[in-house]
Amino acid sequence: MSKRESISRYNLIIKKLRNSPASFDEILHYLKIESEIQSYDFVVSKRTYQRDLEDIRSIYNIDIRYSSSDGKYFIASMEEDSGITDRILEAFDTFNALNITDRLSGYIYFNKRRALGTENLYGLLHAIKNKVQITFTYEKYYDGDVSKRTAEPYALKESRQRWYLLAYDLRDKIVKSFALDRLSDLDITRRPFVYKKSFDAGEYYRYCFGIISAGTSQPQDIVLEFEPLQGKYIKSLPIHESQHIISDTKESLKIGLKLVLTYDFVMELLSYGKDVKVLKPAKLAKRLCKIYAEALEQYQ
Repeated sequence: MSKRESISRYNLIIKKLRNSPASFDEILHYLKIESEIQSYDFVVSKRTYQRDLEDIRSIYNIDIRYSSSDGKYFIASMEEDSGITDRILEAFDTFNALNITDRLSGYIYFNKRRALGTENLYGLLHAIKNKVQITFTYEKYYDGDVSKRTAEPYALKESRQRWYLLAYDLRDKIVKSFALDRLSDLDITRRPFVYKKSFDAGEYYRYCFGIISAGTSQPQDIVLEFEPLQGKYIKSLPIHESQHIISDTKESLKIGLKLVLTYDFVMELLSYGKDVKVLKPAKLAKRLCKIYAEALEQYQ
């Protein structure tokens, strides 16, 4: 059995038990159905199932236990940030859909754009997990500078189909984000480092949209107004975790956000064109007006 099938099976077991506790027979029945759907053989013996539970605990940090009172398995504990597990499961769902069989190729169409640098993801994850320094060559697109870097890797972040490494740069003595498509010659050293407990990756990007960090800038209270149709998309896929609805009528949707006014966020607003209006703060509205005016000049 391939590792791909094993990982897919772990995913299915977790999904089944996240819905409700289940007996081994119920889990086995679920795996049989998925085997028919996905054209894989997910059916396993009880002994293999027990090994699966050990692998799930190791890979996902999800503890699945057996209750002798009702004869069912249940999830006893899992990572506090279930959103991370959700994204992992979502990624495996997509992966499975892409690899079911060639006979489905006529029904699933994906954007063929693929960001460069993803071949380093596993190596970087290894370095992050084991807290060892890395060296790599990095190219800055905006000035063409190419330099050798040594860093302590902290986390990986995805934004707009591109992957970024969040790491402490030993040259500049600060935490930076490095785009993987500009990173090459990766070398994972054996030099350990101590993770700075004062640094919190989640807090680092708490008030940021995209990959650009807040730096010393303070978050702003933002109010946006969308026309009704666009408002439906905004409600189904929020711009940011701070998003909240101020008013929702037949005429418009007004939402509030708390974000730093970074370049990434401004580019996101521009992508909505005439379907969005900035009501607050005034300086953000003026910034968009200036960009629209400069763009219009190019066509006059």
